[in-house]
Amino acid sequence: MRVGVTKLRRIGKRIVVWLILGCLLIQTGFMSFSMQVWAAPDVTAPSYIVMEASTGQVVCEQDADTRRSPASITKIMTLLVIFEHIKSGRIHLEDLVTTSAYAKSMGGSQVFLEEGETQTLETMIKCIAVASGNDASVAVAEYIAGSEGEFVKLMNEKAEALGMQNTHFVDCCGLTDSDDHYSSAKDVAIMSRELITKYPEVFQYTRIWMEDIEHKTPNGTSTFTLSSTNKLLKQYEWATGLKTGSTSKALYCLSATADREGMELIAVVMAAPNAKTRFQDAITLLNYGYSVSQMYKDENNDPLPEQKIEGGIDDVLYLTYEGPFEYLDTSGSNLSEVQKEISLPDLVQAPVAEGDAIGEAVYKLNGTRIGSVSILAAKAVDKATYKDYWKKVWILYLMKR
Repeated sequence: MRVGVTKLRRIGKRIVVWLILGCLLIQTGFMSFSMQVWAAPDVTAPSYIVMEASTGQVVCEQDADTRRSPASITKIMTLLVIFEHIKSGRIHLEDLVTTSAYAKSMGGSQVFLEEGETQTLETMIKCIAVASGNDASVAVAEYIAGSEGEFVKLMNEKAEALGMQNTHFVDCCGLTDSDDHYSSAKDVAIMSRELITKYPEVFQYTRIWMEDIEHKTPNGTSTFTLSSTNKLLKQYEWATGLKTGSTSKALYCLSATADREGMELIAVVMAAPNAKTRFQDAITLLNYGYSVSQMYKDENNDPLPEQKIEGGIDDVLYLTYEGPFEYLDTSGSNLSEVQKEISLPDLVQAPVAEGDAIGEAVYKLNGTRIGSVSILAAKAVDKATYKDYWKKVWILYLMKR
């Protein structure tokens, strides 16, 4: 019996030991999985950033404010200025753009436009967005502003308006090696976000892999095939653009955009050692961004309470939300626990103009404020005059009869 009891005790101890080891292995496994998902991305390029497009929130970054030569990702700002002018009605996609001798003389990546050759503005945009044509960039810059120098002024003004503190442009295509031509990963993300959120039609061009254009010159007509410099279009299923760049000074740069299940991310890589690395780094960054990010969105379609207003021709002020609310979480929080609180005054004094801010919808997660959306007057309410008061009294009198 003693041998049997002793043996059972030994077996019991072994079972306990194995259970402990099993728990440790399971815990280690979960920790490894967690580390694999949440650890910083393994990227070769010295400067990078991942930004969510709709909110502008940074998912991760490294050395993102360092000024570096941007090479042809300069053309993101060139495209932004072009699309702003299209929206304003000053230029149109059907406009004919003539290539000057200066534009033809551009080296680097080009689509071999001839002096005096005309192309529609839309074709020129394709030449810039797909093939990174320096000649096309300068031709459009001259068409819009009269000269490349004047166009660059517009680029720098826009950069300043966007708060791009580490950016200054010298040319419109990024071909220069001037130390005065610089940007940063964060600034590139900022201008990329401005372009794709304000002018999503740019994706009609940045998604093109190959397309033929025709050169029509006095020497005859020839076909030229635009081939995208953005190999990510074939390497990453959710890729939508945006722009590559490389020079001996800048090394290899990329602003990569992707759309996965409605979430748009921008991954900027600067000074990668070679072309293959910049694309692999971008894929790593985008995969990391999607693995740690989840979006909370409230369309704000729910009805708002009627707001009391005093001293107006109306007794009730109707309200509306300024827009939807979006929040990007990268901490793994349970977004079903987001709470929405409506904050409105007890009374508003007339007059009120349409669009005036009256209150706000405040969003909290685990008791911490994560953002808000303004609540606006849906229509104006003018201040009541004596005539309006008499009218109200008369209506009340008639209702009581």
